[in-house]
Amino acid sequence: MPLVFEWDSRKAKSNLRKHGVSFDEACTVFDDTRATIFPDEDHSNGEEREIIVGYSILDRMLLVSFTERAMDRVRIISAREATRREQKDYEESIGS
Repeated sequence: MPLVFEWDSRKAKSNLRKHGVSFDEACTVFDDTRATIFPDEDHSNGEEREIIVGYSILDRMLLVSFTERAMDRVRIISAREATRREQKDYEESIGS
């Protein structure tokens, strides 16, 4: 079953201004078969948040914070380009 994405429209506009990444682009990271997902323990206050790092459809490596609302429903919280360190960690995790 395909994933359904949702987000707060004000947060999406703020994220685009602050980080230059749209949530529409952020959703495409979930199509990267080599993307890595790990818990976001630092920001999981009251809800279990996760982070996915991978390439978007625009060939930018992004870090996307999200929470799962149901098995097929994902709420995007924030998105930004990955730092050099995060890019290196990603490349090492996939064996490149």
